[in-house]
Amino acid sequence: MSATRVVYCTARIKADPSEPNAPGPREQHVYLRALEAAGSADVIELGNYVSRVATAPLATANRRGRPVITRPDWPIMVKDAAVGDVPDAMFMASVARREEKGSDVNVASHLLLDVLQGGVDAAVVISNDSDLAFPIREARLRVPVGTVNPTRSMLAGDLKGDQADGVGGHWWHQLDATDLTTCQLPATIGNLTKPAPW
Repeated sequence: MSATRVVYCTARIKADPSEPNAPGPREQHVYLRALEAAGSADVIELGNYVSRVATAPLATANRRGRPVITRPDWPIMVKDAAVGDVPDAMFMASVARREEKGSDVNVASHLLLDVLQGGVDAAVVISNDSDLAFPIREARLRVPVGTVNPTRSMLAGDLKGDQADGVGGHWWHQLDATDLTTCQLPATIGNLTKPAPW
């Protein structure tokens, strides 16, 4: 097979009522239309965009990005009713959470369907989501798989493997600034124009 098929999995950003004029949804709409107009994606599979409030212990990140729970310490202390220190008190914080839901499942589903139905001779997955470990591992048993990390973070441990796993021929790559700047869509496609902040 020499043909390629590109499946782009994402979720439409929902307008945030607290930021009614935020450009995100409008700019994403232009981008998705540009992908279609340029023929850059054969399938655009949409998940859901969820916006909610989450409550969790207040924490800071250690050097590896792991959470360290914040405990009372001067200058902020917690006292009990008898005015004694409560050193094990926990500060709770509510934060706005905005996230895609279903995109990882859509990537996994398309990957496995394409591989198991014999629709591809090889696959490339652009993600650093460790939730994809199982479908990628299964795909590697049947076809060569390229795994591309689009983030600045190290490759998720569950996505690592050996070039010779399964049928072999697998490879890994981490995107850098040059990859991104050399693979941009044109500034104008038909009546679509790249948003100014981009």
